[in-house]
Amino acid sequence: MHNDMSRRQFLGLAGGLAAVCGLGLVGCGGSGSSSAATTAAASTSAALSGSVTAVGSTALQPLVEAAAEQFMADNSGVQITVQGGGSGQGITQISQGAVQIGDSDVFAEEKLQDKSDASKLTDNKVAVVGMGPVVNKDVTVDDIALEDLKGIFCGTITNWNQVGGADEAITVINRASGSGTRATFESNVLKGTTVPDTFKPQEQDSSGTVAKMVAETPGAISYLAFSYYADTFKALKVGGVEAKAASVEDNTWTIWAYEHMYTAASPDAATQGFIDYMMGDEVQGSLVEQNGYIPVSGMKVSRDADGNVTTN
Repeated sequence: MHNDMSRRQFLGLAGGLAAVCGLGLVGCGGSGSSSAATTAAASTSAALSGSVTAVGSTALQPLVEAAAEQFMADNSGVQITVQGGGSGQGITQISQGAVQIGDSDVFAEEKLQDKSDASKLTDNKVAVVGMGPVVNKDVTVDDIALEDLKGIFCGTITNWNQVGGADEAITVINRASGSGTRATFESNVLKGTTVPDTFKPQEQDSSGTVAKMVAETPGAISYLAFSYYADTFKALKVGGVEAKAASVEDNTWTIWAYEHMYTAASPDAATQGFIDYMMGDEVQGSLVEQNGYIPVSGMKVSRDADGNVTTN
């Protein structure tokens, strides 16, 4: 389970030690590949400096946090702070110039009042994330039809016995309205259906809190990014399809989103350096899958801001 509280600031102690060691090796005149790599790291460390704040999607937060730790270890002059708050907050703050990076599960065009403002930002798609329904372990249903899932989140299905389960009341847990996870889930499940004003399920501000509440609340159902899946609750199949990366890649599992890291059109050097690192082999070739995400390069389909899906 992941912590969604404000990201602790890394002071780069390990990076500083690495830089000192690297300079020491240069002074000794080492000529092997290890020495060359260390010299390059020290050079990069000296070249980049400044503070970078990334705010927004809690679904993306674990990946950005893990990458930031590694990046700062090699760049002791850069301090990166990673915070949640939801995709809406990420898009709002980057569009206002309040932060260097706005993390989001949705396209900026879907959040900005003036969609043309999205052209002032650079969209860096660093990964794909699958999302799906999760329930408390006491729920006896393992597989649910998409139409029944819609009924639960519209409040027309209120007991698990209406969808083949035991006689148990359904407790729906929603994300707050600014959540990109919620926007992705509703776009792909509710498909424009209006939820009655009389149906007001509880709302939680972060994916981490949702995971905790579902695990602790009998009969509960919510939705989470695959990166938050854990043994403390149960992930449902939808229409017989299992929630897994291969099903996302060919769009058999339709509840998925790009993970965007929006920057200004001309970001500062430290921010661009971190984005380049996110797109490089050290993150794309390891951290992305290790943290439960899907490399964009593995997708067999593409989706645009209007929801149109095309085969790659």
